[in-house]
Amino acid sequence: MGAGHDTVAAELVRRARERGHRADVVDVLGLLPHPLGGVVRRTYRSSVLHAPWAYEGVYRALLRRGDGPRPSGVPLARLAAGRLLERVERADVVVPVFHLAAQLTGHLRERGLLQVPSTVCLVDFAVHRQWLHAGNDRYFCLTEQAAREVREDIGTPAEATGPVVSPAFFAPGNDSPPAAARDGAPGAARWRERFARHAHGDRPVVLSAGAWGAASRLPGTARLLARAGFLPVVLCGRNDRLRARCAQLPGVVTPGWVEDMPGLLHTARALVDNAAGQTAVQALAAGLPVVAHRPVPGHGAEGVARMAALGLSEAAADEAALLASLERLTADGPERAERIARGRALFRHDVLVRVAESARTVPA
Repeated sequence: MGAGHDTVAAELVRRARERGHRADVVDVLGLLPHPLGGVVRRTYRSSVLHAPWAYEGVYRALLRRGDGPRPSGVPLARLAAGRLLERVERADVVVPVFHLAAQLTGHLRERGLLQVPSTVCLVDFAVHRQWLHAGNDRYFCLTEQAAREVREDIGTPAEATGPVVSPAFFAPGNDSPPAAARDGAPGAARWRERFARHAHGDRPVVLSAGAWGAASRLPGTARLLARAGFLPVVLCGRNDRLRARCAQLPGVVTPGWVEDMPGLLHTARALVDNAAGQTAVQALAAGLPVVAHRPVPGHGAEGVARMAALGLSEAAADEAALLASLERLTADGPERAERIARGRALFRHDVLVRVAESARTVPA
Protein backbone atom coordinates (compact mmCIF):
# COMPACT_ATOMS: atom_id res chain seq x y z
CA MET A 1 0.00 0.00 0.00
CA GLY A 2 2.12 2.91 -1.20
CA ALA A 3 5.81 2.86 -0.31
CA GLY A 4 5.92 3.83 3.38
CA HIS A 5 5.46 0.34 4.82
CA ASP A 6 7.96 -1.07 2.35
CA THR A 7 10.51 1.59 3.32
CA VAL A 8 10.18 0.74 7.02
CA ALA A 9 10.48 -2.98 6.34
CA ALA A 10 13.57 -2.47 4.18
CA GLU A 11 15.27 -0.37 6.84
CA LEU A 12 14.58 -2.96 9.54
CA VAL A 13 16.03 -5.66 7.30
CA ARG A 14 19.11 -3.52 6.64
CA ARG A 15 19.67 -3.02 10.38
CA ALA A 16 19.16 -6.71 11.10
CA ARG A 17 21.61 -7.84 8.45
CA GLU A 18 24.12 -5.22 9.58
CA ARG A 19 24.06 -6.94 12.99
CA GLY A 20 24.58 -10.38 11.46
CA HIS A 21 20.97 -11.59 11.55
CA ARG A 22 19.05 -13.20 8.74
CA ALA A 23 16.04 -11.12 7.74
CA ASP A 24 13.44 -11.19 5.00
CA VAL A 25 10.45 -9.09 3.93
CA VAL A 26 7.14 -10.83 3.30
CA ASP A 27 4.29 -8.91 1.63
CA VAL A 28 1.09 -10.04 3.34
CA LEU A 29 -0.93 -9.09 0.25
CA GLY A 30 1.27 -11.42 -1.77
CA LEU A 31 0.37 -14.26 0.61
CA LEU A 32 -3.34 -13.91 -0.08
CA PRO A 33 -4.88 -16.25 -2.66
CA HIS A 34 -4.31 -14.96 -6.18
CA PRO A 35 -5.55 -12.42 -7.32
CA LEU A 36 -7.04 -11.16 -4.05
CA GLY A 37 -3.99 -9.22 -2.89
CA GLY A 38 -3.84 -7.22 -6.10
CA VAL A 39 -7.56 -6.52 -5.94
CA VAL A 40 -7.25 -5.18 -2.38
CA ARG A 41 -4.35 -2.94 -3.36
CA ARG A 42 -6.00 -1.60 -6.52
CA THR A 43 -9.29 -0.98 -4.74
CA TYR A 44 -7.62 1.00 -1.97
CA ARG A 45 -5.48 2.95 -4.44
CA SER A 46 -8.47 3.83 -6.60
CA SER A 47 -10.52 5.01 -3.65
CA VAL A 48 -7.72 7.25 -2.35
CA LEU A 49 -6.98 8.73 -5.77
CA HIS A 50 -10.45 8.99 -7.28
CA ALA A 51 -13.03 8.69 -4.50
CA PRO A 52 -11.48 9.94 -1.25
CA TRP A 53 -14.96 10.39 0.22
CA ALA A 54 -15.42 6.62 -0.11
CA TYR A 55 -12.18 5.90 1.75
CA GLU A 56 -13.23 8.33 4.46
CA GLY A 57 -16.42 6.31 4.88
CA VAL A 58 -14.48 3.04 5.06
CA TYR A 59 -12.11 4.55 7.59
CA ARG A 60 -14.93 5.70 9.84
CA ALA A 61 -16.75 2.37 9.58
CA LEU A 62 -13.86 -0.06 9.85
CA LEU A 63 -10.74 1.64 11.15
CA ARG A 64 -11.30 4.67 13.33
CA ARG A 65 -10.64 4.23 17.04
CA GLY A 66 -13.78 4.21 19.15
CA ASP A 67 -16.34 2.18 21.06
CA GLY A 68 -18.85 -0.22 19.62
CA PRO A 69 -18.57 -3.25 17.36
CA ARG A 70 -16.60 -2.86 14.16
CA PRO A 71 -15.80 -5.38 11.41
CA SER A 72 -12.48 -7.15 11.91
CA GLY A 73 -9.63 -7.57 9.44
CA VAL A 74 -9.04 -11.14 10.63
CA PRO A 75 -11.29 -12.90 8.07
CA LEU A 76 -9.28 -11.41 5.21
CA ALA A 77 -5.92 -11.73 6.95
CA ARG A 78 -6.27 -15.38 7.87
CA LEU A 79 -6.52 -16.32 4.20
CA ALA A 80 -2.74 -15.75 4.21
CA ALA A 81 -2.15 -17.84 7.34
CA GLY A 82 -0.89 -21.04 5.76
CA ARG A 83 1.65 -19.37 3.52
CA LEU A 84 2.92 -17.14 6.34
CA LEU A 85 3.44 -20.10 8.68
CA GLU A 86 5.52 -21.78 5.99
CA ARG A 87 7.73 -18.69 5.70
CA VAL A 88 8.34 -18.21 9.44
CA GLU A 89 8.97 -21.82 10.39
CA ARG A 90 12.62 -21.09 11.28
CA ALA A 91 12.23 -17.48 12.40
CA ASP A 92 12.87 -16.07 15.87
CA VAL A 93 10.44 -13.16 15.60
CA VAL A 94 7.90 -11.68 13.19
CA VAL A 95 7.59 -7.88 12.91
CA PRO A 96 4.38 -6.64 11.24
CA VAL A 97 4.72 -3.13 9.80
CA PHE A 98 1.27 -3.10 8.14
CA HIS A 99 -2.06 -3.36 9.91
CA LEU A 100 -3.34 -6.37 7.96
CA ALA A 101 -0.16 -8.24 8.88
CA ALA A 102 -0.73 -7.34 12.54
CA GLN A 103 -4.23 -8.79 12.34
CA LEU A 104 -2.83 -12.01 10.89
CA THR A 105 -0.01 -12.50 13.40
CA GLY A 106 -2.28 -11.62 16.32
CA HIS A 107 -4.85 -14.17 15.13
CA LEU A 108 -2.20 -16.88 14.75
CA ARG A 109 -0.51 -16.15 18.09
CA GLU A 110 -3.85 -16.14 19.92
CA ARG A 111 -4.60 -19.63 18.60
CA GLY A 112 -1.14 -21.01 19.28
CA LEU A 113 -0.42 -21.54 15.59
CA LEU A 114 2.44 -19.03 15.38
CA GLN A 115 5.22 -20.31 17.61
CA VAL A 116 7.44 -17.20 17.60
CA PRO A 117 6.78 -13.74 19.07
CA SER A 118 5.01 -11.09 17.03
CA THR A 119 6.20 -7.55 17.80
CA VAL A 120 4.29 -4.94 15.83
CA CYS A 121 6.00 -1.82 14.52
CA LEU A 122 3.08 0.62 14.33
CA VAL A 123 4.08 3.24 11.77
CA ASP A 124 1.08 5.63 11.99
CA PHE A 125 0.63 8.58 14.33
CA ALA A 126 -3.08 7.74 14.57
CA VAL A 127 -3.76 4.29 16.02
CA HIS A 128 -6.68 2.88 14.08
CA ARG A 129 -8.43 -0.30 15.11
CA GLN A 130 -7.11 -2.56 12.39
CA TRP A 131 -3.61 -2.27 13.86
CA LEU A 132 -4.84 -3.74 17.14
CA HIS A 133 -5.02 -7.43 18.01
CA ALA A 134 -4.48 -8.66 21.55
CA GLY A 135 -2.75 -11.80 20.28
CA ASN A 136 0.38 -9.85 19.39
CA ASP A 137 3.10 -9.82 22.04
CA ARG A 138 4.23 -6.18 21.97
CA TYR A 139 3.77 -2.93 20.07
CA PHE A 140 6.44 -0.36 19.23
CA CYS A 141 4.89 3.02 18.43
CA LEU A 142 5.86 6.44 17.11
CA THR A 143 4.69 8.33 20.19
CA GLU A 144 3.86 7.76 23.83
CA GLN A 145 0.27 8.77 23.10
CA ALA A 146 -0.02 5.97 20.55
CA ALA A 147 1.55 3.46 22.94
CA ARG A 148 -0.86 4.48 25.69
CA GLU A 149 -3.83 3.96 23.37
CA VAL A 150 -2.62 0.46 22.48
CA ARG A 151 -2.32 -0.43 26.16
CA GLU A 152 -5.76 1.01 26.93
CA ASP A 153 -7.55 -0.63 24.01
CA ILE A 154 -6.16 -4.16 24.04
CA GLY A 155 -3.98 -4.41 27.17
CA THR A 156 -0.88 -5.40 25.20
CA PRO A 157 2.55 -4.05 26.25
CA ALA A 158 3.46 -1.05 24.11
CA GLU A 159 6.21 1.53 24.16
CA ALA A 160 7.27 4.58 22.17
CA THR A 161 10.45 4.05 20.17
CA GLY A 162 9.93 6.68 17.48
CA PRO A 163 9.95 6.31 13.70
CA VAL A 164 12.17 4.02 11.62
CA VAL A 165 14.25 5.90 9.03
CA SER A 166 17.64 5.40 7.42
CA PRO A 167 20.65 6.89 9.25
CA ALA A 168 21.34 8.97 6.14
CA PHE A 169 18.52 11.31 7.16
CA PHE A 170 20.29 12.19 10.41
CA ALA A 171 23.42 13.54 8.72
CA PRO A 172 24.09 17.24 9.38
CA GLY A 173 21.77 19.12 7.09
CA ASN A 174 19.71 22.26 6.69
CA ASP A 175 19.85 23.07 10.40
CA SER A 176 23.68 22.94 10.39
CA PRO A 177 26.42 25.24 9.12
CA PRO A 178 26.90 24.97 5.33
CA ALA A 179 30.21 23.12 5.61
CA ALA A 180 28.67 20.45 7.85
CA ALA A 181 25.75 20.05 5.48
CA ARG A 182 28.10 19.51 2.54
CA ASP A 183 30.12 16.92 4.44
CA GLY A 184 27.25 15.09 6.10
CA ALA A 185 24.52 14.76 3.46
CA PRO A 186 25.74 13.00 0.31
CA GLY A 187 23.75 14.17 -2.67
CA ALA A 188 22.77 17.52 -1.17
CA ALA A 189 25.33 19.38 -3.29
CA ARG A 190 23.77 18.03 -6.48
CA TRP A 191 20.33 19.22 -5.39
CA ARG A 192 21.71 22.68 -4.52
CA GLU A 193 23.30 22.95 -7.95
CA ARG A 194 20.04 21.97 -9.59
CA PHE A 195 17.99 24.44 -7.56
CA ALA A 196 20.48 27.26 -8.21
CA ARG A 197 19.42 27.24 -11.86
CA HIS A 198 15.92 28.36 -10.85
CA ALA A 199 14.53 31.56 -9.44
CA HIS A 200 14.17 31.41 -5.65
CA GLY A 201 16.56 28.43 -5.61
CA ASP A 202 17.64 29.39 -2.11
CA ARG A 203 14.11 28.67 -0.79
CA PRO A 204 13.18 25.19 -2.02
CA VAL A 205 10.07 23.71 -0.41
CA VAL A 206 9.18 20.05 -0.99
CA LEU A 207 5.54 19.20 -1.68
CA SER A 208 4.89 15.50 -1.14
CA ALA A 209 1.96 13.53 -2.56
CA GLY A 210 3.20 10.09 -1.53
CA ALA A 211 4.11 7.14 -3.71
CA TRP A 212 0.75 7.20 -5.48
CA GLY A 213 0.59 10.93 -6.04
CA ALA A 214 -2.56 11.27 -3.95
CA ALA A 215 -3.09 14.97 -3.33
CA SER A 216 -5.83 17.56 -3.51
CA ARG A 217 -5.19 20.52 -5.84
CA LEU A 218 -1.43 20.00 -5.80
CA PRO A 219 -0.74 22.06 -8.97
CA GLY A 220 -2.61 24.99 -7.43
CA THR A 221 -0.52 24.77 -4.26
CA ALA A 222 2.70 24.62 -6.27
CA ARG A 223 1.64 27.67 -8.30
CA LEU A 224 0.82 29.55 -5.09
CA LEU A 225 4.24 28.86 -3.59
CA ALA A 226 6.10 29.83 -6.77
CA ARG A 227 4.30 33.16 -6.90
CA ALA A 228 5.13 33.77 -3.23
CA GLY A 229 8.88 33.49 -3.80
CA PHE A 230 9.51 29.83 -3.00
CA LEU A 231 10.84 27.08 -5.26
CA PRO A 232 8.24 24.27 -5.09
CA VAL A 233 9.79 20.82 -5.51
CA VAL A 234 6.79 18.62 -6.26
CA LEU A 235 7.00 14.89 -5.54
CA CYS A 236 4.22 13.10 -7.43
CA GLY A 237 5.39 9.57 -6.70
CA ARG A 238 4.59 7.31 -9.63
CA ASN A 239 1.64 9.43 -10.76
CA ASP A 240 2.98 10.44 -14.17
CA ARG A 241 -0.19 12.29 -15.13
CA LEU A 242 0.02 14.53 -12.07
CA ARG A 243 3.72 15.10 -12.66
CA ALA A 244 3.08 16.16 -16.26
CA ARG A 245 0.53 18.73 -15.07
CA CYS A 246 2.91 20.16 -12.47
CA ALA A 247 5.86 20.19 -14.89
CA GLN A 248 4.03 22.75 -17.04
CA LEU A 249 3.96 25.30 -14.22
CA PRO A 250 6.61 28.04 -14.31
CA GLY A 251 9.02 28.12 -11.40
CA VAL A 252 8.25 24.54 -10.30
CA VAL A 253 10.63 21.55 -10.11
CA THR A 254 9.17 18.07 -10.71
CA PRO A 255 12.01 15.56 -10.26
CA GLY A 256 9.97 12.36 -10.70
CA TRP A 257 10.64 9.36 -8.48
CA VAL A 258 13.41 10.37 -6.07
CA GLU A 259 16.00 7.83 -4.95
CA ASP A 260 18.05 10.35 -2.94
CA MET A 261 15.52 11.57 -0.40
CA PRO A 262 18.16 12.34 2.27
CA GLY A 263 19.99 14.68 -0.10
CA LEU A 264 16.77 16.40 -1.17
CA LEU A 265 15.43 16.91 2.35
CA HIS A 266 18.77 18.22 3.58
CA THR A 267 18.67 20.83 0.83
CA ALA A 268 15.06 21.97 1.26
CA ARG A 269 13.80 24.52 3.75
CA ALA A 270 10.44 22.89 4.59
CA LEU A 271 8.11 20.03 3.68
CA VAL A 272 4.46 20.53 2.78
CA ASP A 273 2.86 17.20 3.69
CA ASN A 274 -0.61 15.72 3.39
CA ALA A 275 -0.43 12.31 5.09
CA ALA A 276 1.82 12.26 8.19
CA GLY A 277 3.52 9.26 6.65
CA GLN A 278 7.08 8.17 6.02
CA THR A 279 8.14 11.31 4.15
CA ALA A 280 7.03 13.42 7.11
CA VAL A 281 9.14 11.50 9.64
CA GLN A 282 12.09 11.46 7.25
CA ALA A 283 11.82 15.24 7.15
CA LEU A 284 11.79 15.42 10.95
CA ALA A 285 14.94 13.29 11.09
CA ALA A 286 16.61 15.55 8.53
CA GLY A 287 15.83 18.66 10.56
CA LEU A 288 13.16 19.97 8.22
CA PRO A 289 10.03 21.78 9.44
CA VAL A 290 6.78 20.14 8.33
CA VAL A 291 3.63 22.02 7.38
CA ALA A 292 0.48 19.99 6.72
CA HIS A 293 -1.96 21.19 4.08
CA ARG A 294 -5.03 19.56 2.50
CA PRO A 295 -4.49 16.14 4.12
CA VAL A 296 -5.76 12.99 2.47
CA PRO A 297 -8.86 11.63 4.22
CA GLY A 298 -9.01 8.92 6.84
CA HIS A 299 -5.80 8.02 8.62
CA GLY A 300 -3.92 10.79 6.76
CA ALA A 301 -6.07 13.57 8.17
CA GLU A 302 -6.07 12.04 11.64
CA GLY A 303 -2.30 11.56 11.59
CA VAL A 304 -1.77 15.15 10.44
CA ALA A 305 -3.90 16.38 13.35
CA ARG A 306 -1.90 14.24 15.79
CA MET A 307 1.42 15.57 14.54
CA ALA A 308 0.26 19.16 14.86
CA ALA A 309 -1.17 18.60 18.36
CA LEU A 310 2.21 17.24 19.46
CA GLY A 311 4.01 20.31 18.11
CA LEU A 312 5.84 18.24 15.50
CA SER A 313 4.29 20.09 12.57
CA GLU A 314 1.98 22.94 11.75
CA ALA A 315 -1.43 22.46 10.15
CA ALA A 316 -2.34 25.11 7.57
CA ALA A 317 -6.08 25.26 7.04
CA ASP A 318 -5.98 27.54 3.99
CA GLU A 319 -3.59 29.13 1.52
CA ALA A 320 -2.95 32.21 3.65
CA ALA A 321 -2.05 30.03 6.65
CA LEU A 322 0.23 27.91 4.48
CA LEU A 323 2.19 30.89 3.23
CA ALA A 324 2.41 32.39 6.73
CA SER A 325 3.74 29.13 8.16
CA LEU A 326 6.33 28.74 5.43
CA GLU A 327 7.52 32.33 5.77
CA ARG A 328 8.14 31.80 9.48
CA LEU A 329 9.57 28.28 9.39
CA THR A 330 11.89 28.64 6.41
CA ALA A 331 13.62 31.63 8.01
CA ASP A 332 16.52 30.93 10.36
CA GLY A 333 15.66 31.79 13.92
CA PRO A 334 14.45 30.43 17.26
CA GLU A 335 11.05 29.25 15.98
CA ARG A 336 12.59 27.16 13.22
CA ALA A 337 15.23 25.80 15.59
CA GLU A 338 12.62 24.83 18.18
CA ARG A 339 10.49 23.01 15.60
CA ILE A 340 13.53 21.10 14.34
CA ALA A 341 14.50 20.11 17.89
CA ARG A 342 11.01 18.79 18.60
CA GLY A 343 11.09 16.69 15.50
CA ARG A 344 14.47 15.19 16.25
CA ALA A 345 13.38 14.38 19.83
CA LEU A 346 10.75 12.01 18.44
CA PHE A 347 13.49 9.48 17.64
CA ARG A 348 14.08 7.67 20.92
CA HIS A 349 15.34 4.13 20.39
CA ASP A 350 16.47 1.74 17.68
CA VAL A 351 13.34 -0.36 17.39
CA LEU A 352 15.30 -3.33 16.06
CA VAL A 353 17.24 -3.52 19.34
CA ARG A 354 13.96 -3.55 21.26
CA VAL A 355 12.52 -6.18 18.90
CA ALA A 356 15.50 -8.45 19.55
CA GLU A 357 15.29 -7.91 23.30
CA SER A 358 11.59 -8.67 23.33
CA ALA A 359 12.04 -11.79 21.24
CA ARG A 360 14.40 -13.19 23.86
CA THR A 361 12.00 -12.54 26.75
CA VAL A 362 8.64 -13.52 25.23
CA PRO A 363 7.74 -17.20 25.60
CA ALA A 364 6.86 -19.06 22.42
